[in-house]
Amino acid sequence: MLELVLRSLATFLGIYGALLIIRVLLTWFPSVDWSNPAFSTLSQITDPYLNLFRSVIPPLGGLDFSAMLAIFLLFFVQDQLESVARVLATSYMSASAF
Repeated sequence: MLELVLRSLATFLGIYGALLIIRVLLTWFPSVDWSNPAFSTLSQITDPYLNLFRSVIPPLGGLDFSAMLAIFLLFFVQDQLESVARVLATSYMSASAF
């Protein structure tokens, strides 16, 4: 059961990470209309997490390094969750073999 929860959470983080990458890539296009409902929704979903890092690491020379750190940390946590889920699955399989 815990394995399923961890894998589900890791999947959610992977999807959220993809949204973060899309959000960051879209900032490179000045013609993006952030008042558009799709872009506005994307911004509302991703900005709270990104703002946690922006308050610590300000942009340098127009580059937002805080977004890179935020994405790296998110994927690191996702990887750790998947690793723990794999260990749980392996230990469950070896325990049920006896």
